[in-house]
Amino acid sequence: MVEKPCLNSQKLNYDCQNFGIGLRHWKMPTSTAENYLKSILILSGGADGVVATGAIAEALGVTPGTISTMVKSLAGQGFLEYRSREGVWLTTEGRKAALVVLRKHRLIETFLVQALKMDWSDVNQEAEALEHSISDRVLSRIDDYLGHPEVDPHGDLIPRLNSLQFERSGGPTLATCAIGKPLRVERILDQSPGFLTFIQDNGLKPGARLRLRKRDEVGGVVECELSDRICVLGLTEARKVEVKVSSSIATIPPAKPTV
Repeated sequence: MVEKPCLNSQKLNYDCQNFGIGLRHWKMPTSTAENYLKSILILSGGADGVVATGAIAEALGVTPGTISTMVKSLAGQGFLEYRSREGVWLTTEGRKAALVVLRKHRLIETFLVQALKMDWSDVNQEAEALEHSISDRVLSRIDDYLGHPEVDPHGDLIPRLNSLQFERSGGPTLATCAIGKPLRVERILDQSPGFLTFIQDNGLKPGARLRLRKRDEVGGVVECELSDRICVLGLTEARKVEVKVSSSIATIPPAKPTV
C-alpha cells in the first residue's frame, strides 16, 4: 500500500488558511516534502528565483536521484515548477506552505533557547524534528509566551501570519561596514554548530554592541571592540556577521588593550 503524502489535514488547514492557502486543490506535503519546500525557500533568498537541484541535494544531504523523484512529485502537486538543466522555483502555494514550516521552525528554536535555555548551536536539529508534529494550539501559545518575537536566536526573521516575508533585507557585515561607528550585531549567516560556538565565545551573538577598530584587507582580518574585550576575526568569518549602525552604542567604554 502506497503512503499518501499528507499530514493531519485539520492541523495544517489552520496554518495554511492563516497564510491564505486554500486546500481544495492540493494535497498535504509529508514531513520530507516540507523539508524540501523549506530548503528551496531558504535557498531562493526570499526571491522567486530558480534554485539548482544540486544546491538542494547539498543542503539536504541527499542524492541527485532522490531530488529528481521528489521534485517531480512536488511539481505534480502544484508546489513548484521545474525545468530540466535550470532548476526549480516555488509556486505561490509552495511558497506559502514552506512559510508555514519555516515559521514553526524559527518559533521553536526561539522557545528552546529563551524558555528552555538550550544552547543556540543545538536547537536546529530539535526544531527540525518538532516542526512537523507541533499543533497549532501549542505553537500559538509559544508565540504568545515569547511575546511574538520578530526574529529567532540567530537573527533570522520569523514569518508572521498573513505575510509572505521571511528574510530581512541584507545589510552590511563586519567585512564591509564602516570603521569606528557604533554597531549592533543583527544576524549570523552561518548557522553551523561550530561557527555558532565561535560567535558565542567571542561575544558576537545578535544584540551584541561593538565598534570595528580596524580592517586589514592584506592580512585578511578585522579587529572588533566590545565593552569587555577586543576580538580579531578573519575576513571569511567577518562576512558571516551582519551588523547595523546604532547610535545607542556610543556609551561603550573603550576596551583595555591586550598585552
